[in-house]
Amino acid sequence: MIGLQIKSFIKWSLVLFVILLLLFFNYRYLNIKPIEIREWILSFGILAPLFYIIVYTLRPLILFPASILSLAGGLAFGAVWGTILTVIGATGSAAVAFWVSRKLGKNVAKKEWKGKGEKVQEQLEINGFIYVIIVRLIPIFNFDMISYLSGISRVKFIQFILGTALGIIPGTFAYNFLGSSLVEPRLETILLAVGLFLVISTFPLLFNQK
Repeated sequence: MIGLQIKSFIKWSLVLFVILLLLFFNYRYLNIKPIEIREWILSFGILAPLFYIIVYTLRPLILFPASILSLAGGLAFGAVWGTILTVIGATGSAAVAFWVSRKLGKNVAKKEWKGKGEKVQEQLEINGFIYVIIVRLIPIFNFDMISYLSGISRVKFIQFILGTALGIIPGTFAYNFLGSSLVEPRLETILLAVGLFLVISTFPLLFNQK
């Protein structure tokens, strides 16, 4: 379990590092203001939320990074509405990957998922709903990989989709809160967002205590 804790902490630390690196690169070279991204998304008017959800739902098919979309959701719609819309879109994208995998069968599973991936698939079939919540809450494994493995397993779709919707809420809020804080950057709000990421990275400790 210690390995799980370390992997979770490393992953979230890398996420933070990449985000900060992108922000620095943008500030130093591109100078694209967060407010400009916000205005572009909102330029779709009343269709902006629907457009955002559709793009997020189709994300597994177009290979667009989920983290960037989540930050964009916070930028455009704020922490609360961004989280709600992102949860809807991310749950939809998980459903797309699940059914693509279930229809195409085991051929969709990549060779590098063997071993550890097979163990995850086994746990999905045994514990279903609870295990889906755990792997979504502690995002060590690739988001789409879990969806694909669930599709080729015997886990019920209702267990998978409900577990996904509930499990992604904390991480989704952290991304959207960070995104919303970039509209009018303040040190305290950015530090609070970073703190949320660090708190989420300690979730494995809670499961270890249980």
